[in-house]
Amino acid sequence: QVQLVESGGGLVQVGGSLRLSCIVSGLKFDDVNVGWFRQAPGKERERVACINWTGLSVTYSDSVKGRFTISRDNTKNTVFLQMNALAPEDTAMYYCAAQNAWKGYYCDRNKYTDWGQGTQVTVSS
Repeated sequence: QVQLVESGGGLVQVGGSLRLSCIVSGLKFDDVNVGWFRQAPGKERERVACINWTGLSVTYSDSVKGRFTISRDNTKNTVFLQMNALAPEDTAMYYCAAQNAWKGYYCDRNKYTDWGQGTQVTVSS
């Protein structure tokens, strides 16, 4: 059974930092691409960042480029999202998701088949 568990969310002030973690189990971790997505109340789920199975290809949304960094540790089945210079518009539930790498590398939420339960990030001004 595939399981993704996010952690690291919380309440932070504007300009602060958080590091999210996503632990993946139930599949061969280095065969999957992993993405971070977020959803704010009343809005659609949007992509934040994705990383391919090797860690050599990464994708960021324009809104987080230069502030967020995605990385993975294949020895720990974990993907990280380092978030710096947080702003109120970053407030959302953050989800990680997995995609079989053999299907290609996409940073499109519709291509991801397995999802975690999410971790809340709230940025206060």
